Amino acid sequence: MLNIFRLVPIVIFAPFFMTRGQYVLLILILGALSTISPFSIDMYLPGFPAIASDLGVSIAQVQLSLTAYLIGIAIGQLVYGPMLDRFGRKKPLYIGLVIYIISSVICAFSTSLQSLVVMRFLQALGGCAGMVAAQTLVRDLFPARKTAQAFSSIILVIAVSPMIAPTVGGYITTAYGWPAVFMVLTLLTFLILLAAYFLLPEGKPADPEISLKLPAILSNFALVLKQPQFIMYAVAGGIAMSAPFAYIAASADVFLNLFQATERQYGWIFAFVASGMIGSAQFNHLLLKRFTSQQLVKYALMYQTTVGMILVMGVVLDWFNLIGLTICIFLFVLGQGLAGPNSSALALAPFTKHAGSAASLLGSFRMLVGGLITVVVSAWHDGTALPMVAGMTFVVILGGIILATANVVVRYRARKRVVEDEPAVLL
Repeated sequence: MLNIFRLVPIVIFAPFFMTRGQYVLLILILGALSTISPFSIDMYLPGFPAIASDLGVSIAQVQLSLTAYLIGIAIGQLVYGPMLDRFGRKKPLYIGLVIYIISSVICAFSTSLQSLVVMRFLQALGGCAGMVAAQTLVRDLFPARKTAQAFSSIILVIAVSPMIAPTVGGYITTAYGWPAVFMVLTLLTFLILLAAYFLLPEGKPADPEISLKLPAILSNFALVLKQPQFIMYAVAGGIAMSAPFAYIAASADVFLNLFQATERQYGWIFAFVASGMIGSAQFNHLLLKRFTSQQLVKYALMYQTTVGMILVMGVVLDWFNLIGLTICIFLFVLGQGLAGPNSSALALAPFTKHAGSAASLLGSFRMLVGGLITVVVSAWHDGTALPMVAGMTFVVILGGIILATANVVVRYRARKRVVEDEPAVLL
């Protein structure tokens, strides 16, 4: 136990003397904090038919609880970012996790769709503290040149959640009913709270000079938004990284209703698709030795655009059976493991003092786009897989276009500055 607490004292220099075991422990805790929301999203998906039946609504209406969760994450991250800068990283984290635990218990006892939707919103407000704190602590504990690798390691932990969560959720729902899923989430988050309290380094200390008054908060956000690199990779990456939300929003209906998969089969399909992110996120470590993060984001979006077009064409022309569609989606998400960590690292790289605000804006934007894409995909429901694959492909193409346009603008402004700074030549 004493060896574990050696992590705590001088976090600024931790990356330079941290042992392999300490590094793994730190990544596991940060990854666990980041998985609270993915587990909360994925674990109850197999229970959609049971929830719809018990509450007397349709599966499409149950999807509103997913949308409410994504909106709650988007709003909550805007709150936690400034709090993490003002009070330090851990106190706001504890508050959020306690809110999550209480609302999860109430979710388990919901008897109406309205109650479930409201509690899912509150659950998200609490759970997103883990996401923001984890991203901010990566920026605190690792030098800028190592953040992409740290994010890749955390992505490995996060990627396990969609492999495990729907499968476990399917078995729990079958054996004990959907309310048991929320009780399991309560227990898991309580254990994560204990790990964060006893084992997680403090990170950057509290800064009393940072005000939590609305004008000051908006001013801090404005400082973040003045950074061109943040804008470029937060917007382009945030839009492109919302592709999995299109998949999550429609996958239950596509696989359970359209292809008649069982709840357990659906869990295994989800696990297989998610495993693609594990391989690509770890491959990212090797690629970073040869390519820059900027190059990897660009190449990943180009790759996903190609696979996405094949997906759309295949659905329109009815090429796919259950196995074929699953494999093609698996190939698509391989790009997420490259574009995600690199775009996050590039967006947060310019910040030290306002890293919490930057992380909250980054996460909030991603969840807002994710919530919007779930609404669009759900509203577009037509009994086919087209809304799902078209949504996945559209956001990747849009993200790539925005990134390419931003790069052109940056290069143009750089050339213009060079020309303006050149001394006049007398003829």
